[in-house]
Amino acid sequence: FTGVVCIIYNIPVRVYMKDFLDKASKHYYEGNPIISDAEFNSLADKFGYNSVGYTVTDGIPHLYKMYSLQKVFSHADLPSDIDDYVCTPKLDGAAVSILYVNGILALGLTRGDGNIGRDITNKLRALVPNTIPLKEVLQVTGEVVAPKSIPNSRNYASGALNLKDMEEFVERDITFVAYDINHSVQEPGRLYEQQTLSILRDFGFYEVSTFDTDNYPTDGLVYRLNSCDKFDRMGFTSHHPRGAVALKEEKDGKITTLIDVVWQVGKSGVVSPVALLEPVDIDGAIVSRATLHNIEYIRSLNLEIGCSVEVIRSGEIIPRILRRVE
Repeated sequence: FTGVVCIIYNIPVRVYMKDFLDKASKHYYEGNPIISDAEFNSLADKFGYNSVGYTVTDGIPHLYKMYSLQKVFSHADLPSDIDDYVCTPKLDGAAVSILYVNGILALGLTRGDGNIGRDITNKLRALVPNTIPLKEVLQVTGEVVAPKSIPNSRNYASGALNLKDMEEFVERDITFVAYDINHSVQEPGRLYEQQTLSILRDFGFYEVSTFDTDNYPTDGLVYRLNSCDKFDRMGFTSHHPRGAVALKEEKDGKITTLIDVVWQVGKSGVVSPVALLEPVDIDGAIVSRATLHNIEYIRSLNLEIGCSVEVIRSGEIIPRILRRVE
């Protein structure tokens, strides 16, 4: 159907799909998904869609940008010694920021694209302390979560933030859990992430290191440098901090057949090999292609046309061949 629409209106398929996935992403972050996660991930991989969040055109800027976290799949991938980090659960909900001015809650925003979010101040006033004992400008970030016993709990939580009826909102079974503070005045004594989490508790927040996550959905673990000074010195990329990562569990793969290998030109102009596979269902998505990186990667796995291979969805999105199966 997509191909027919594009032919009729003379629109390139990739352009059409980007617009569609932008729309799907917007609805997802608003809590009203129009396709399943598996369908979105499958289309995003097929058409090279890698936008994070969605751009809010009628929103308000966060005082401090809300970065995403780089994903890793092994402790060996941590950029520093594991003892240098504070480890906390990665809650799977709707990220928000809360701005306090002179100790008073002044503004609450959805994450949006990390730069701009939607105003949800009235709703967050029902979930978090309205005043804190610190007379400066600071931004608290955290996650609005719902119990995992609720079907599609993440969508339930993010959807609540878009409700127009406050009476309906306060009836939702949702909780705000804080995980960070950004503020303009750096206290000389606040040198460690553990102290930041302690401050959040003193302010009256649930905070991620002591919050009981047994009944709430999680999506891996967060490793953040305990030293705030070292964290700041490592800096940021355009997408994520260098001093914190999200550790994801590498799931068992599915066995299928390598049908062929083709070469494609990426956005950067680099030519790389792609495996064509006998279609296989992985976590609800039909996978028929997987990245092979380069010729050395193919040789290291001893791949041949017609051999059996184990395939995973790396980061739950990008299909990757783990090994040849004899």
